[in-house]
Amino acid sequence: MHYKLRDLAQVIRSKNSGPYELTFDVMFKEEEMYKKVAGANVLGARSFAKLYGINEGDVMEVVNFDPAKAIKITIVRPLCSGNLGETDVYGAQQHGPLMAFEFEME
Repeated sequence: MHYKLRDLAQVIRSKNSGPYELTFDVMFKEEEMYKKVAGANVLGARSFAKLYGINEGDVMEVVNFDPAKAIKITIVRPLCSGNLGETDVYGAQQHGPLMAFEFEME
């Protein structure tokens, strides 16, 4: 079946996780769908790296956080927060590709 992440999630956001890291949170509306997506590893390191055009090794951690029905992904920040050429000091505008993410799952 074909899904759009934005239809399943209540919250999709990005934020600083320190000056050298970004964290992405996907919080699901329904526990059943959260468990299904998390169990299928839809937002694993490989798929996230592909979506963002980064090396899989730059995905530091993918955590399924059951109490919040959330998947949290932390990556190495491409440029240090506040560095010359960095355009999003707070990391709050990096979730766009997740908003457009579509996937197949049984």
